[in-house]
Order: sequence, then C-alpha cells, then structure tokens
Amino acid sequence: MKLGVRWTLHGDGRTPAPGAVVRPDERLSWPRTVGLGAQHVVAMFGASFVAPVLMGLDPNLAIMMSGVATVIFLLATRGRVPSYLGCSLSFVGVAATIRASGGDSATVTGAVFVVGVALFLAGLVVQRFGARVIHAAMPPIVTGAVVMLIGFNLAPVTASTYWPQDQWTALLVMLFTGLAVVCLRGFFSRIAIFLGLVFGYLLSWALDRIFGKIHSPLGGGEAVDHWRLDLSGVAKADWIGLPSFHAPSFEWSAILVALPVVIALIAENAGHVKAVGEMTREPLDDKLGTAIAADGAASMLSTAVGGPPNTTYSENIGVMAATRVYSTAAYWAAAGFALLFGLCPKFGAVVAAIPGGVLGGITVILYGMIGLLGAQIWINAKVDLSNPLNLVPAAAGIIIGVGGVSLKITDSFEIGGIALGTIVVITGYHVLRAFAPAHMKEQKPLLDAGTSSYDSDAAPDSGVTRDPDSTGNPGTDGGPAQRA
Repeated sequence: MKLGVRWTLHGDGRTPAPGAVVRPDERLSWPRTVGLGAQHVVAMFGASFVAPVLMGLDPNLAIMMSGVATVIFLLATRGRVPSYLGCSLSFVGVAATIRASGGDSATVTGAVFVVGVALFLAGLVVQRFGARVIHAAMPPIVTGAVVMLIGFNLAPVTASTYWPQDQWTALLVMLFTGLAVVCLRGFFSRIAIFLGLVFGYLLSWALDRIFGKIHSPLGGGEAVDHWRLDLSGVAKADWIGLPSFHAPSFEWSAILVALPVVIALIAENAGHVKAVGEMTREPLDDKLGTAIAADGAASMLSTAVGGPPNTTYSENIGVMAATRVYSTAAYWAAAGFALLFGLCPKFGAVVAAIPGGVLGGITVILYGMIGLLGAQIWINAKVDLSNPLNLVPAAAGIIIGVGGVSLKITDSFEIGGIALGTIVVITGYHVLRAFAPAHMKEQKPLLDAGTSSYDSDAAPDSGVTRDPDSTGNPGTDGGPAQRA
C-alpha cells in the first residue's frame, strides 16, 4: 500500500529549476529538506504556541501532538497534500467560555474531542457524496457568519484578561505586530505573530529591569505587584521529559459550545486543499474528504491525551509559495522537530511564561483577524447582504454570538454565545429559505471561494498558479499568511 513516504530527487537536489516546483513526491537533498522542515516549524510557532497558552493547555504537549497530527495527515492523504497541522485558534473562545462556566482542562479537551469526531464523520460524508453536501448545508453566508462570531466572541477575553495586565506593553506589541504583518515581505511576513511574541518578550524583560514590578490585575483577578516576565518556571523545568497528559471528560453544555467550530474547520480544510492543488498544479478533489477526516482523526488523538485540536496551517502554504518546494519530505522533517521540542519541558516553560500584556497586544490583532475572515468568505463568494434571506439570520446569529446572549432551557441547562449564535444562523437560514419568495433564492449557494469547482465538470486546475491569498482559505488558525 502506497503511503507517500518515498521521494525522487528533484534535479541536482539543490534548488528548483527556473519555473519548476518541487512536487510533493520529490525532494531536495536531505540537508536542505531538513532545513526546510525547520523553516516550517518556525512558520507555525506563533499561532501553534499561542493557542494552547490561551486555552490553558500544555504547550509542550501541543507541539508534540502537532507533529503526530502531521504524520497522521500525511499518511492518510498518501503524501499528496503537503500540510502541517498545528493547534487551532478557532477553539480559544470555546475554551474561554467553558472555563468561565466552571470547566477545567479535561472538560475543554472532552468537548473538543467530540468536535474531532464530528469533523472525522463530516470528512467521510464528503468523501462518499462529494462537496455538494457542503453546498447544501453550509453556504457561504452560514460559514462566514459562524467564523465571524467565533472570532469576535473573543473580544472580551482580550479586554478583560490580557490587556489590563500591562496596557502599554500590549499597545506597543500590537503596533509592532501590525507593522510586521503589513510591512515585512516573504518568509518574515509569514511569521509576523512569532516576531511579535519575541518583541513583546524582550520588551517585558527590559521594562522589568528598568521599572521593576508592575501593579495590575493578573489573569483577570485582583491588582497585585508582579513581574511582567516571570521566568521562575523556566529555571525549575527539566531539559528532557514527557509533557503532562490527562484524559478528557464530557459535559453536554461544553460540547454544545464547541460543536459550531466544525463549520470553520471544514471551510478552512476545503480552502487549504484547493490552494495546495492549484500551487502544485495537481487536482486534489478526491482528497478533500480524506483531508477533513484526517484532521478530525488527528484532533481526536490529540485531545484524547489532553492536547489541543489541530488544523491545517496557512502559514506553511506561504512558506511553500515562497520556496516553490511542496515536498512532503520537508513536512516529515518538521514533524520530527516538533516531537523533539515536545520532549523539552524547559522549552514549554519559556512559552508558558509569555507575559499577559504581550498576549493582549497579539490577541487584539489575532482575534480580529479570525472574525474578519468571515467577511472574507462573504466577499470571495459574492454574498448579497442586501438580500434579507442572507442578512437576517447572519445579523441575528452574530449579535447573539458576540454579545453572549443565552437561552435558558431548564434550571440547570442553558445555551448561549457561540453555540446559540451558530444554531440561529444555520436553522434561521434554512427555515427562512423554505418560506422565502423565489426571487430571494435565485442565487445558487456556493461553496466557499477556492473550492467552488470541486463538483463542476471542468477540471479545477487551470494550470495557473495563484497567490494562496486569493483562494479564500479561511485559515482560522490565526496566522497572517493569507492576509499579509
């Protein structure tokens, strides 16, 4: 059985020939391939390490399981879809909501485990029936609204938890990161979030040396005197060791909060597969369902041992576009590096020590980007918001999701925020569509931009390589690649 673990040497093994690309089943020399693998790890650093910290999970376990998830994905797709699977930022709001309701890390990972199951099953359905099922159930007005409310629902987390810890550091980090996203080019623009973290880390250290401790709320609690950058945990951490594992626990209230993220993950996986197919000039329609199912399976495995869920990373699409190297061998090397980092507790302690003020500046941009990706889906799909059929369910669902509106079902159970907003968008759209006059339903629902040709008779690969940013990949992992 072909597993996609054999590669032919491309040319002389040094650089791609003019106008050529290194295909997924090819590789450069092994030293260059390993170097590219390290570059892919750096590209995903920012989001993949920020996400577990924001979710309250072990960053060491997160990076280790991202390596495992990448291996699962490469094997499942038989090496045809080069991709790195890193921690998904789409679940940060879910984790914050669950913890605010009294849940712990086990409750968070249990809820997300169920999302992984749902994503896995969705992949099997797409594999069996094709992308038309996504057309029918989740037209762009629905997916865009859900992605938007997931991102904007996070605004209170930044405003009440991170920004108040050190407002001036947060402001400077926000400005630096914004400049990095806009002004840097090539590879450095792909790692703008990571550069913002490094800048904030060094800035916090310098401010501690110059001004001493700061008096501010710590983690949303009471105002106390504390160091901006506390490295005491780094000194105590071992150089080599296993990350902390824990089993998930399952609560219906938490599961209902997490399930809407399935929509965002399906959309971003679809966009990712289409983007890679166009860049490698190889139709990957038949791998869409497999890719979605593999993402779900990898997330199930990660959350089963206490890690975060994973998703395809658009930052790594940017690295491939810049280097013209799409070899899956580089991703195997990246997965190996991730496993090694996961076995270094001291490295995880450095990540866990990221100051709250730094996270405040990063998340202002990051969470806003996630929300606005919903608008990008609408724009790419040419959604008509003057049509009440589109406008009403999206407007109602977004306000409910962002504002934290809740619906009390019984004395011990209520649904609100992301979960209720998503239900309103999906059911509202389909119910209204059933009763809407014919002229409001004239526009056929389209799959998210970048995947609309999967069910068409024409071959999706036109032979023209486009910038990955134009594919409409939602990329809710939070990286700047598709937006820089």
